[in-house]
Amino acid sequence: MYSIHHEPHFSNRNNWLRATVLGANDGLISTSSLLMGIATANASTQTLVLTGVASLIAGAISMAAGEYVSVSSQSDTEKADLDKEAFELEHNAERELTELTMIYKNRGLDDELAEKVAIALTNHNALEAHARDEIGLSHTVTANPLEASFASAGSFVLGALLPVLCVWLLPKASLVVGFSVVTLLGLGLLGMLSAKLGGAKIVPAVVRVVLWGVVALVATGLIGRIFGVEVG
Repeated sequence: MYSIHHEPHFSNRNNWLRATVLGANDGLISTSSLLMGIATANASTQTLVLTGVASLIAGAISMAAGEYVSVSSQSDTEKADLDKEAFELEHNAERELTELTMIYKNRGLDDELAEKVAIALTNHNALEAHARDEIGLSHTVTANPLEASFASAGSFVLGALLPVLCVWLLPKASLVVGFSVVTLLGLGLLGMLSAKLGGAKIVPAVVRVVLWGVVALVATGLIGRIFGVEVG
């Protein structure tokens, strides 16, 4: 911890950080696991390359579309709340002022001070005050569909590239080990980076993401060995 007095906060990174971490994590784990299963099933190098590239493209588009739809829905809900609040402020201004006053009283201000604060903030920007203190919305948490969509798709591609490059660069006999090493190292670095950017503890962040990577690789590797066949 440090302070003199500029205090950098981490919550304003939540929109893009969540989407970026999710995308990279999904790209790395899903593509590596898929290729691990196919590699242990004795698939050809050509099949592995085609599978990896297809997984990368389809996954990136899916992540972008999913994030856009999801965050757009959140954004629509926020807009509906703001529209409703704007209507109430226009038609029931006194009641809204009383409501804001009660919010500040419940946070510990005495009656007189709570009323003064409510009046001052209402005069400054009534909708902003109600959005922040009644609904819990602010510019740091407001959903941004395009930001989340591009961050998720781009990070998915970066994550998925690692196992795809393994197929191109490593001999077939070394692929299973290569996928394992690249995936676990990549997940470890991803966990470390996300913890650093988010101001969280590094070790728990790394452990939880690496453990899920191990589970995915082991599961698909076993499936590949159980159902594996010789592919030309």
